[in-house]
Amino acid sequence: HVQLVESGGGSVQAGGSLRLSCAASGYSASSYCMAWFRQAAGMGREDVAKMSSDGTATYADSVKGRFTLSKDAANDTLYLQMNSLKPEDSAMYYCAAATGWPYCPMWMSRYDSWGQGTQVTVS
Repeated sequence: HVQLVESGGGSVQAGGSLRLSCAASGYSASSYCMAWFRQAAGMGREDVAKMSSDGTATYADSVKGRFTLSKDAANDTLYLQMNSLKPEDSAMYYCAAATGWPYCPMWMSRYDSWGQGTQVTVS
């Protein structure tokens, strides 16, 4: 299995920025998707941003224009730059990987590796 290590969460004022990091290790797959999900208190887990094996990135409507994905392919590390943060962005952010997929699957059940989560709080 793939082990995911997340970092970069914290507390910021509205309008501020954070950069989250997700590093993968333990298994290298030719086809994979790496993605960020988030879960606010009392809410379900939702998509934030995803990147397929070819580097194609997609974003949830709620974060388009504010969040940007980038990848360090040599180390299988995915970054999420979050700018212009809003209080509604406050959530536990989770990194996930879907191995064996050349594109990012729609359903969370297809993601076979998950990080422990990193808390983002915007006030």
